[in-house]
Amino acid sequence: MILRLFNDANALALAAAEQAAATMRRAIDERDHCRVVVATGASQFPFLEALTKADVDWKKVEAFHLDEYVGIPMTHPASFRRMLLERFAEKTGITNYHFVNGDAADLSAAIEEVGRPLTADVIDVAFVGIGENGHIAFNDPPADFETEDPYIVVELDEACRRQQVGEGWFADISQVPTRAISMSVRQILKAREIVAVVPDARKARAVKLCMEGDVIPTAPSSILRTHPNTTVFLDRNSASMLSPALRQSLDQEAQVTIHS
Repeated sequence: MILRLFNDANALALAAAEQAAATMRRAIDERDHCRVVVATGASQFPFLEALTKADVDWKKVEAFHLDEYVGIPMTHPASFRRMLLERFAEKTGITNYHFVNGDAADLSAAIEEVGRPLTADVIDVAFVGIGENGHIAFNDPPADFETEDPYIVVELDEACRRQQVGEGWFADISQVPTRAISMSVRQILKAREIVAVVPDARKARAVKLCMEGDVIPTAPSSILRTHPNTTVFLDRNSASMLSPALRQSLDQEAQVTIHS
């Protein structure tokens, strides 16, 4: 896994979008199409804004949704489907996308419906974030590192739910759903490349645990260290709790390779 450090969140977003777009163009050149997994959430917005402006043949891109709350309609401000539609699909003109229907009457059928095309072919690149509690997608600690199912229904822990309140999506924690549909950890790791966009001081503790602690389900994003082609984009705030030695290496080299 490669760590890259930038002075601020804007520089981080631009660099991550540049790398992501290059990967997408390469896939299109090689296979005439590209398949991506897209994360949402406030920390991803600058990255998505930069990515939608990139020189990519969006008509040849197929996109998959990372996660969604159970019971939230697409009209809700917190709906990740709504965010993807408004901040990604409509801005790029992409029409080949697959949303997770979190308010479906039959969740099992909804999961099967989106999982079938997801597993039909390789994912070229997955865009993910890291939550304040160390989650990837909605795989809160302790995350399931074993299931091969492409999507699973998960219970959201209190830290995750409080993060959603802190970001302004809900007035208080009682309004935050307790369950979500999430792409599984193993499914995320099947992507050929993973681009993790992790700005902000509120992510610093999770970054510390996931980059320098053990690879364990209680630090879900630590599993990224086992993937052969992952780049984690940090700013100085999100990197602030890393060990002095690692921060010094990042200051000197701008990127460092971390092994599991």
